[in-house]
Amino acid sequence: SVLLEVIDANRRLWTMLSADCASPENRLPLTLRGQIISLAMWVARYSSEVLRDGADVEPLIDINRTMMEGLMAR
Repeated sequence: SVLLEVIDANRRLWTMLSADCASPENRLPLTLRGQIISLAMWVARYSSEVLRDGADVEPLIDINRTMMEGLMAR
């Protein structure tokens, strides 16, 4: 299904962001890196809830939108 593909792509994106933030070479502040890793963990858990239980997808959209707005502000 389209929903499965989109949720999977989003989860993979957040997994890559998390892995990048876990890298010692990442130059973002440690606190910000930790927050991004924490968000990535939440995205992974909540994505499973969306696919398994039919949870609302809107919180995932909100997290992505907030992250994009934060990046544009930099």
